[in-house]
Amino acid sequence: VVPGADPSARQLCFAWGPAEGLVCETRFGRRGGSRSRFLRALTGSVSGTGEGAPGSSRVFVVRRDQDIYIQTLRKLFNESHGIFMGLQRSEEELAGKSRKAQLVQVSKNYRSVIRACMEDMHQAAVSTRDPALHGQYSTQVSILSAMELIWNLCEILFVEAAAAGPLLLRLLDWVRLHVCDVDSMVREVLSSESPSKHKLFWNVVDVFVLQGRMDEARHLLSKEATANPTSMNMYKILDDLMKKMPVPSLGNTQTLTEMELKWQHWHEECQRYLQDGTFASSPHMESICKILLGDEEAILEKKELMTTWYHFLVTRLLYSHPTVKPMELRFYAQSSMDMFLGGESSPEPLDMILMAAFEFEMHQVIKECSIVLSNWWFVAHLTDLLDHCKLLQSHNLYFGSNMREFLLLEYASGLFSHHSLWQLGVDYFDHCPEYGRVYLELHIERIPLNTEQKALKVLRICEQRQMHEQVRSICKIMAMKALRNNRLGSALSWSIRAKDAAFATLISDRFLKDYCERGCFSDLDLIDNLGPSMLLSDRLTFLGKYREFHRLYGEKRFPEAARLLLTLMTAHIAPCSFWMTLLTDALPLLEQKEIIFSAEQTYELMRCLEDLTAGNPDKQKFQEDDVETTKVEMLRLALARNLARVIVKEGTVEGS
Repeated sequence: VVPGADPSARQLCFAWGPAEGLVCETRFGRRGGSRSRFLRALTGSVSGTGEGAPGSSRVFVVRRDQDIYIQTLRKLFNESHGIFMGLQRSEEELAGKSRKAQLVQVSKNYRSVIRACMEDMHQAAVSTRDPALHGQYSTQVSILSAMELIWNLCEILFVEAAAAGPLLLRLLDWVRLHVCDVDSMVREVLSSESPSKHKLFWNVVDVFVLQGRMDEARHLLSKEATANPTSMNMYKILDDLMKKMPVPSLGNTQTLTEMELKWQHWHEECQRYLQDGTFASSPHMESICKILLGDEEAILEKKELMTTWYHFLVTRLLYSHPTVKPMELRFYAQSSMDMFLGGESSPEPLDMILMAAFEFEMHQVIKECSIVLSNWWFVAHLTDLLDHCKLLQSHNLYFGSNMREFLLLEYASGLFSHHSLWQLGVDYFDHCPEYGRVYLELHIERIPLNTEQKALKVLRICEQRQMHEQVRSICKIMAMKALRNNRLGSALSWSIRAKDAAFATLISDRFLKDYCERGCFSDLDLIDNLGPSMLLSDRLTFLGKYREFHRLYGEKRFPEAARLLLTLMTAHIAPCSFWMTLLTDALPLLEQKEIIFSAEQTYELMRCLEDLTAGNPDKQKFQEDDVETTKVEMLRLALARNLARVIVKEGTVEGS
């Protein structure tokens, strides 16, 4: 599947890339070949860049669930998510007919989304001028059409569970909805000047009869009678037969026995007219009469008009077994497929899926759809619906999860490989009680945190679900990114959210280092409003309190500022490298006209200064630094003068 890959001449190396992708590097050389067979086993599309010249290498990305990257399918994923969530939140106490009606409506909602998406895809195929895109869209239209066909049949047989009688009416609606090839033919005939003379006239009449659309067939036949008065008598008899044909009732106004009796009398009447040769002069009307009698050979003669074996099945049931019971369908379905295909062709995958449905093999339907369809959307949502219908309760998989959860997990995992659809995947994981939480924890850690907005979105999801490890991990990642970009305020905010004391200490040191270099703080709003968060680490506490000292000093609250400054030094929460800065900050307070520091406080400052100069490991270097020496001398002088002023003031107070 690698474009231009020659397994015999290349070495293939694999590594897991981001978002469920498999990164494949191809290297030109003599080694390799065995690993290329591994790539062939993978399904999904491959994209690659680079030239295939000898000595070069090319990188390809093999992705799963490629359908989620098709823009026109976004409607399918987004709108079906809302239906899914509504089903999970639905009132469980609804029972009997109310619950059944609700589930049928949910199924119809899913089908309407499939059809809307199919129409959009068809419109895209018509409007595009790119042959490759046209082919891609047309393929998707075919896939969506097959999905709706299968879903509709499952709705009739499993969700609605139509009984004998109404079952046939539902199957007729199913065929009419999905066998649409006749519509263009009907429009062509009816738009002509003389419909009864059109070469396709009898084809259209036959199609209407084959689909049980008697009123439309009678309307067309009336045009033939008007144009050909000699056939008026035959037309009236055939019209009367078609008009009187018994059909099952949806309203339970008649029993099956009554229906069968009426149908038997009607059938005998049709048989009598055919045997009398009433329609012998009109082969077309005679053929229609044979169809009304359920003559299988006559119906099969119209094979090209029906196009599919399941159309033949429904027509056969309509005119031979109108009160067919659900569990009898399997026998008629199998024989109808055999008769229709006649050994000329083998069944397609779609045929096998529909046959499994007619045989009421739900698990086989799901299995075949999982193999044939290109994504997990269909089987995940259909299985969830069937599970709510209490039809899959007894089926658990051997590795611990039930089928519903397994398929939902697979579908949601695919959504997580998309840059925006991953948000839908979160809700699917939430409704997988056994493994959903574990899957969510694993997948959410792989989401690329490209922006702070996206990171906050992911973080909110984790916090709502009390995923503490993931919260810390996300905050640490974002803090590191902000630190690399020198956005200290953002980095500190993320480290506080992560409750990471070590990282908060590191960032606090960066703040202090920047202050020493620039003489001012950045991100003042954040530092001023740290609140209890400053207790996360000693260094962060110091940063917050040191900023408070500057605020007090700016507000000229000098006594409070002095006490806080001394506390910062004596409590040993300030880094030793910052002591000289703190002592230097004390200089303006020592030089104030009003005495700020008491004698005891001055002695404490003197002790701190001596500890700094005596305990410095680079004492010699410290002494040789003219700037530092000057600072020390100025501090000693200011401290001595302040002490003298304090002693004089205190002596004066005592003397008075």
